[in-house]
Amino acid sequence: MSKPLPAATLYYDGRCPLCLREMDKLATLKSDELQLVDIHGILAEPGMPDRDTLLRDLHMRLADGQWLTGVDANVRAWTYAGRGAWLSWLRWPVIRQLADVGYALWAGWRYRRLYGSGDEGANCNH
Repeated sequence: MSKPLPAATLYYDGRCPLCLREMDKLATLKSDELQLVDIHGILAEPGMPDRDTLLRDLHMRLADGQWLTGVDANVRAWTYAGRGAWLSWLRWPVIRQLADVGYALWAGWRYRRLYGSGDEGANCNH
């Protein structure tokens, strides 16, 4: 039997259709140790990245205060649903680099499509 994971919070963009589909699926499978939080429904807290930063990449805050972003956050999130082993290959050394570049390109495109190229995301009123 594996050791339980410490509590964590995954911050996602609730205005992104793909993000919402993934979070809906994750919500049905995850343990209670993972909290899913829509960035658009929170107030800034000390030690948190600003809203614009949160919108640009997936972010997870672990119980010890450590932050994971991008593919690292996604793989860890699915670990709370018992699916992390299926995605762990994305963290193998050579594949990690490719996955991180691919994610960065996708995340940049997604952000520009939803929020433009400026600071609109930080003050998201649409």
